[in-house]
Amino acid sequence: MNTVNVRNIVIGEGIPKICVPIVGKTKEELLSEVEVLKSVPVDVVEWRMDWFEEVECCEKAVAMLQVLREAIPEMPILATFRSKKEGGELEISTAAYVELNKAIIDSGNADLIDVELFTGEAQVKELIAHAHDKGVRVIMSNHDFDKTPSYNEILTRLKSMQTLGADIPKIAVMPTCKADVITLLQATNDMHENFADRPIITMSMAGTGVLSRLCGEVFGSALTFGAAKKASAPGQMGVEDLKTVLSLLHKSL
Repeated sequence: MNTVNVRNIVIGEGIPKICVPIVGKTKEELLSEVEVLKSVPVDVVEWRMDWFEEVECCEKAVAMLQVLREAIPEMPILATFRSKKEGGELEISTAAYVELNKAIIDSGNADLIDVELFTGEAQVKELIAHAHDKGVRVIMSNHDFDKTPSYNEILTRLKSMQTLGADIPKIAVMPTCKADVITLLQATNDMHENFADRPIITMSMAGTGVLSRLCGEVFGSALTFGAAKKASAPGQMGVEDLKTVLSLLHKSL
């Protein structure tokens, strides 16, 4: 199993790393969220660009990322534009999505970039190649806010991300019952043990799925998401509680 090293963080070994999203609409709101991060246990910061009110101007998005990098110079930053169809705040064209992500990659201030699996195969390959050329790691993602796909479909999507060259495949699904959480965990375990040669991230959302955010070290998910102020997805726990549970489980393993 290969690990992914980002600044001083190693994703894919030991306790799952904690990623905290920041979702401010303005520069002032984002800097306020960043200030909170300085006093909580966080390994990676995810800037959810789709919340930023000026994100449709690439130059302003790049300038905002520069401000964030100056505010947290040593902390890994994951830049994510979550599309509307996968639970994001804003819909933009595929061409604009590619242009924005390329500009963010070129800025040199993002350590990781999120690329959605279903953006389009040509565009996904283009973004991965561009990111890797600039030394930026790719988390390839898929989010289903309506249901939990079948066990086989979850595995198919994760394996497809790996084949396409993602550094870290990621899938997040919505449970409609408790059995759906078991499906997600079974697929996670089997992907990790039998197919993955790199870290993966999986989660079942909402309250029903919160267990999946806590037991990654057992089943094979290398990173989990917690909230410092405002949650960016259903079921995110407060980061302090998340750290406590992850540490307790680690001690028992």
